Amino acid sequence: MKKTTSIILMSILWFGCQKNKEPHMLAQGEWLIGHWENKSPEGHFAEQWNKINNEAFNGKSFFIVNKDTLFSENIELTQKDGAVFYTATVKGQNNNQPVAFKMTSIKPNEMVFENPKHDYPQKIVYKKINDDSLVAIISGSQQGKNSLEQFPLKRIK
Repeated sequence: MKKTTSIILMSILWFGCQKNKEPHMLAQGEWLIGHWENKSPEGHFAEQWNKINNEAFNGKSFFIVNKDTLFSENIELTQKDGAVFYTATVKGQNNNQPVAFKMTSIKPNEMVFENPKHDYPQKIVYKKINDDSLVAIISGSQQGKNSLEQFPLKRIK
């Protein structure tokens, strides 16, 4: 009886551990971690990304013209139940509520997130050009017209 009980308990523990062994999808996107920026005559755009753990990154982006912050957002990349979400909270938009974009594709040099129900953008793409360069692309329909904006960024740290 003890042997049967031990085997059953070990089986439950083994299968329970196997169920929780979800691949770390964000590992392919660790190239995003760091401080990125683009300074131009139009202003200063920057993003800062940190790895919290294997299932979560957090980030912040902002756009400054002269000394005025025209745009800032807090971002989380989180993996849960086999899916990854890019969740952005932008002050003054969406009643200051977070908006989630589901990852639809991940490759060693590219991450794609989509939310077809969001007003704009509906798609967010990060493309690694090389170790010190990436481009963030937002796109979708805006006021009935297709729109695409690219934000080239260089690694600072």
